[in-house]
Amino acid sequence: MVRSQHGDRRYELSEYISGLFGLEGKTAAVIGAGGYLCSEMSKAFSKAGARVAVIDKNLENAKKVSEAIRAFGGDSIALDIDVTQKGSHEKALETVLKKFKTIDILVNGAGINAPTKFFEISLQEWEGIIAVCLTGTMLGCQVFGGQMVKENKGSIINVSSASAGPPLSKAFTYSVAKSGVKNLTQNLAREWAPYNVRVNALCPGFFPTEWSKNNFIDVHREKAILEHTPMKRYGRPEELVGAVLWLSSESASFVTGAEIKVDGGFSCMTI
Repeated sequence: MVRSQHGDRRYELSEYISGLFGLEGKTAAVIGAGGYLCSEMSKAFSKAGARVAVIDKNLENAKKVSEAIRAFGGDSIALDIDVTQKGSHEKALETVLKKFKTIDILVNGAGINAPTKFFEISLQEWEGIIAVCLTGTMLGCQVFGGQMVKENKGSIINVSSASAGPPLSKAFTYSVAKSGVKNLTQNLAREWAPYNVRVNALCPGFFPTEWSKNNFIDVHREKAILEHTPMKRYGRPEELVGAVLWLSSESASFVTGAEIKVDGGFSCMTI
C-alpha cells in the first residue's frame, strides 16, 4: 500500500486519487463506444468504478466492448443506436435508466469522415457526415442532457477534433461538423451551468485508425503531420483516458465550456 506523510498526518494515496477521479456509483453512456477511441474510454470508465452503457451503431462491436468490461468485473450493457434519429437516442436512454436508474456521464463520440475533394463532395455525403458528427451530437445532448438537467447533475463530453479549427485539409465536411460541435458545446455549457450539468469538448489530435491510414495518410501527409506535432508521433487511445476521467469526475466540477486538447502539441505548433 502506497502512503505519503505530511507533518503528523498520513494520507493513503490510492484513496486520495480515487476521491479526486473515481466514478464509483456513476453511470456513463458512451455513444460510438464500439470504435477505436471510445472503446478505450468505455473500459476506463468501468475501471474507475462506473457502470457503462456501451452504445454504437454496430451492435456486435458494442457487445465485444461490453463483454470485455464484464470480463474484468465491470457492470455494462451494449445497445445499438442510429445517432441521426432522436427516437433512437430516446430508446437508448430509456434502456439505460431502466438498467441503471440514472445517468451521470455522456460521451458523444460517433463520427464518420471522407477524404473527398471539395468540388466532388455530393450532397448525400455532406448531409451524411453532418448528420452523424453534428446532428448526432446535438441529439445526444438533447436527449441524455435533458435527463441530466432534470436530475440537476451530469457531465457531457463531446468529441471534437483538431480539425475543428483551423480546419484540416482533405476533411472538408468533417471539419465543418467538428467546428459546429465546439460551438454547440460552448452554447450548452452556458445554458446548463445553473443545472449543474457541465459540457466540455475533448479535442484529440492524430490518433489514426487503419481506415484513416489507408484513406487519409500517405507517406507525404504523415511526414507533414509529424513535423507539425512537437512530440513527433501519433497518439495512443489510452492517452485520452486521463482527460476523460478528469472531465467526468468531481475534480472538474468548475470546468465547463472548455476544449481540452490532447494532441502532442499539434495545436501550438507554428514554425
